[in-house]
Order: sequence, then C-alpha cells, then structure tokens
Amino acid sequence: MRLDRFLSNLPRFSRKDVRLVLIAGRVQVDGLPVKDPLHEVREFSQVRIDDEVLQLGKPARYFMLHKPQGCVSATVDPQHPTVLDLLDEPDKDDLHIAGRLDFNTSGLTLITNDGQWSRRLTQPTTKLAKVYYVETEDEIGAHYIEKFTEGFYFAFENLTTQPAELTILGSHRARLSIVEGRYHQVKRMFGHFDNKVTRLHRESMGPLMLDSALEPGQYRALSADEIALV
Repeated sequence: MRLDRFLSNLPRFSRKDVRLVLIAGRVQVDGLPVKDPLHEVREFSQVRIDDEVLQLGKPARYFMLHKPQGCVSATVDPQHPTVLDLLDEPDKDDLHIAGRLDFNTSGLTLITNDGQWSRRLTQPTTKLAKVYYVETEDEIGAHYIEKFTEGFYFAFENLTTQPAELTILGSHRARLSIVEGRYHQVKRMFGHFDNKVTRLHRESMGPLMLDSALEPGQYRALSADEIALV
C-alpha cells in the first residue's frame, strides 16, 4: 500500500495532515525518514510518526526445505505429514508454500510469510525456470528433446505448454527446465510418450538452488542475498 494511503486510512489523519507530516519528514518507515507519498508500506514495515509507532510490523521469514517423498505440500492435511510439520518454528500458521510439489516428488521447497515475494517467484509472467531431475520407467529417446521444446497440448486446460529444455543424462535419466507449474505437468509431458516418471526431484527455482547439505526433511533460513535474488 502507498504510504499516503496507509496514513489516510487512519482516522486521525486527513489528506491535508498526510501531506504536512510527510513534507515535515516526521514519518519513518523501517527506521528511515520518508517523504515520498508513493513509498510502499508492507505488512512487514514498521511505520512511525515522531516517536509513535503506527504499525509495529513483523519479521519476514524465508526458508528452504528439502522436501522428502511422501510428504504433502500443504499447511494442514488430516492423513499425511505436511511440509510445515517438518519445521520447528513459531507461528507456523503464518507461513505458506511458494511452489508446491506432488506427494511423491522431492526437492526444493520454499516457505515464507511474504506473499509478494512468493508471487514474484511463482507467477507465470516472471518465467523463472524450475529445474527437475527425472528418472523414467522406459528409455528417453533423443526425439523427446524437440517435442519438449515445441510444447505439449493439454486438452483439459486447452493450452499448449511453454517451451521446455530437456537434457538427457542417461538412458532413463534427464534434467528438465520448465517455466510453468501445471498440474502434474512433468509426468503428463513424459506421459505423452507413454513413459512413466519413477522419480522426480526439484533442484532449483529461478536463481535459488537446493542446498546440497540439506538431507530430506531438513531446512534452513534463506540468507539476505538469497532473498534478494527473487
């Protein structure tokens, strides 16, 4: 929300009052004086006027988890363990998953309470690559590569997938980079060739790569540098 709108929403400030306090440099956001009425105020921002706190703010939290197989990418599930069950953190109900993985898919899962950050990471318009390691039941032919680049028509959604990059690593192994996250997309792509995916593991999302030191089920907080990459 714009700073001037944030202040105007408070009963004590008229539009004239807002202009005057901003011009006078009396408003601070996250400890710094701000005069720009268009300055963005987020739920994590602390806003003060003089020595009075108008919004306390709360810390933004960002975690990287190595999701194991057999775990649900959900906040609550009555039958199966969830990724949030693996976190030993306070106020877990405030967190959400940025880019879900299927029940039997392992790998990089990002968890945060920052909705803006997670939208930048997952919305289709950003076209951030998601890279997967894939193992299949049958041999992966060289002719797969052209089809992945061309795209697959999904009748249920009535769309053709964006071009994807397939790198063959062995007779039954490949690395796949896609910029979408359609329902069971990778399995459906290989299903076009009647080739069942037997293992699927997400290695990276955009610039963020799974920490090789994390064992399945382990997690860590993201560094400030990692957060700023998105």
